Amino acid sequence: MRIDAFNHFFPAKYFERLLASGLPDIGKRVTTVPALHDLDYRRRLVDSFPDYAQVISLAAPPLEVLSKGNPDVALELARIGNDGLAELCAKYPDQFVGFVAQAPITAKDAGVAECERAVKQLGALGVQIFTNVAGKPVDRPEFEAFFAGMDRLGAPIWTHPARGASHPDYMDEKKSLYEIWWAFGWSYETAAMMARLVFSRTLDKYPNLKIIVHHFGGIVPMLEGRIGPGWDQLGVRTSDEDYESLRKSLKKRPIDYFRQNFIADTATFGSVGATKAGFDFFPMDQVVFASDCPFDPEKGPGYIRSTLKILDEFGLSKDDLDKVYYKNLERITGKKLVK
Repeated sequence: MRIDAFNHFFPAKYFERLLASGLPDIGKRVTTVPALHDLDYRRRLVDSFPDYAQVISLAAPPLEVLSKGNPDVALELARIGNDGLAELCAKYPDQFVGFVAQAPITAKDAGVAECERAVKQLGALGVQIFTNVAGKPVDRPEFEAFFAGMDRLGAPIWTHPARGASHPDYMDEKKSLYEIWWAFGWSYETAAMMARLVFSRTLDKYPNLKIIVHHFGGIVPMLEGRIGPGWDQLGVRTSDEDYESLRKSLKKRPIDYFRQNFIADTATFGSVGATKAGFDFFPMDQVVFASDCPFDPEKGPGYIRSTLKILDEFGLSKDDLDKVYYKNLERITGKKLVK
């Protein structure tokens, strides 16, 4: 059995609110992808692959963007989305074996109560946040309650990159051109978020956190040399901050946090090279299968097909394939997903 751990779908009531919002940034695309909101289309797509089922979550835009910064609206949207995802999983368990709740991290309690409701009452496998919160890093003190709450709750955190065209690539420009914000920016966002959680000592303070990073950790695997021996010298390039003391205060090498404290998924847009780099960097027990359905040129099946092909032909042993396809996810979530 293959459990696809990171995919997106909009329940009907949530999709109605999304359409009414004006569809900022990435929202322009969602209406053109039927598998993202057409339930019958999506169920047929899932059924077209044997021994295959999905874990579903909401897609961008993030709640904090969609709500225009209003924490009460973000909480309302989270509840609508989470209730809708739970309903779909209860009604169609053969296609959707579980869901990832959306955390309204801008709420007054950093979304902890809604995360607890979603996991304990609705049966969510975990919760999703984005790599920044309307431009703020996730390690800001105002979001610490979220990580403290998830450390207590013990459910994993799915993290999705977020960056829009309004984030310029150069300081003298007002926007990112040519969709660089997506093509390169999202992979950078993932790596930057991971680094912030390492160097803010969030991972030391909350050792029970289980964090799933999308797209095989973005640019992290290809930068092993910088993350390893490069950051072993943290502080030698900086004169206005005492990074040397920070480095010495960490409980392990920076690179060991990246390898051991994050779980990566296999959604690489069908790239064999990126998949190889990911497997070379992350331990086998820290990898879960995901295709990022339905965001591909075929509007659904393309990335599923290509990811399955890559994994099946990659030369992994049967035991390792089973780990990637479902056993690691079952261990991380604490839920039995394969009947």
